[in-house]
Amino acid sequence: MDLFYKVKSDVSLDRYKAHLVALGNNQEYGVNYKETFAPLTKMTTIHTILAIAASQNWVLNQMNVKNTFLQRDLKEDLYMRHPAGLLSTLTSIVCKLPRSLYGLKQAPRAWYEKFTYTLLKFAFLKSNYDASVFLRKTEIGVVILLMYVDDIIITSIDLVLISQLKQYLHDSFHIKDLDPLHIFLV
Repeated sequence: MDLFYKVKSDVSLDRYKAHLVALGNNQEYGVNYKETFAPLTKMTTIHTILAIAASQNWVLNQMNVKNTFLQRDLKEDLYMRHPAGLLSTLTSIVCKLPRSLYGLKQAPRAWYEKFTYTLLKFAFLKSNYDASVFLRKTEIGVVILLMYVDDIIITSIDLVLISQLKQYLHDSFHIKDLDPLHIFLV
């Protein structure tokens, strides 16, 4: 594990931001991780959904999940030594990680599983054609959610369900609502 520091500059404030990052290169397959794959929305799917939304005058909303890979409890038992410089004296004490951490090989997979589980609880269905696309039919139409790692696009004509979904996601995760979609870089 390593501790990385970064200076965050604002107009009037400099602050330090620390990231505790796992040294995933030290992990061994079958010992402290198994699955790593997490699907991404296909570019053709993104283009198709955006084209449909534009042609039907659907609302397009964008959200971003903060601390994406820190959102999931671990299935495996993982232990870490304290990063150098964190404690004033050398120690052989290790800590058990209760949650996923940036740098772990299974972090993307764990995030995808948690997000999928959360949406399925809210009566969304996972697309059979693209594992990062989720749908929910309503009396008014359909709500479509695209997930690309920590970026989310929600589109529909059903503004009530979009509002409910956004609130549900805010209650479930630490999310920044970027409101109308202006740009989506992948």
